Amino acid sequence: MGIQGFIRTSLFVSIAFLGLGAWCKAWVLAHDSPMLEERLRMVREQVQARGIKDPRVIQAMGSVPRHRFVPDREVSRAYQDSPLPIGYGQTISQPFIVAYMCEALELKGHEKVLEIGTGSGYHAAVLSLLAKEVYTLEILEPLAEAAKNRLKELGYRNVKVFCKDGYKGLPDEAPFDGIVVTAAPPEIPQELMKQLKIGGRMVLPVGKGEQELLRITRTDQGAKVERLLPVRFVPMVPGKREP
Repeated sequence: MGIQGFIRTSLFVSIAFLGLGAWCKAWVLAHDSPMLEERLRMVREQVQARGIKDPRVIQAMGSVPRHRFVPDREVSRAYQDSPLPIGYGQTISQPFIVAYMCEALELKGHEKVLEIGTGSGYHAAVLSLLAKEVYTLEILEPLAEAAKNRLKELGYRNVKVFCKDGYKGLPDEAPFDGIVVTAAPPEIPQELMKQLKIGGRMVLPVGKGEQELLRITRTDQGAKVERLLPVRFVPMVPGKREP
């Protein structure tokens, strides 16, 4: 089966997983068709051609309609190989980076994942097809509310959105099998490390000027840090300090 047939089939699988009725499947596919070819091209040229091999990640990238997660003025550029502005000084990451970070988490489908930096909700939607539960934090309330409504409207039922300080994580739901951070802190947030399960992985950009994407695996002996590639993300915004 070619990539087009694979993605078309995966759309039905993903929609069925999200619990929509048969008529909804037909409606979504019909109304999504104008952008489907662009999404298939994105998967071929920006994801597979650049080395992403995990079939579950490829399927998820082909299933999530990225154009539904960008402002109306950016829809025509939704599947380009670049980040796009989503308002409030924030961006949606380029497709390759989303796929790369998801693949680096090495998810199998049973995991509980924490995302820091919901943004428009796109990365959370992709993660929702790769993990059992996704908890995502956004410090900017307008973005958090918009993402919550968008994810609910599109049927991503295993994603919970919170308007909270990402540096503090979500201790009440810890530990997590995986943590992904979509904005760059100047150094590794130790509170997030505490919320990572032994054997779990955290993928995040770190740095002020020059940034590196890191994968950190928590072990009984401490943390194993792998440097993956140079990146450029918006800075991770801290919340207000307690008085």
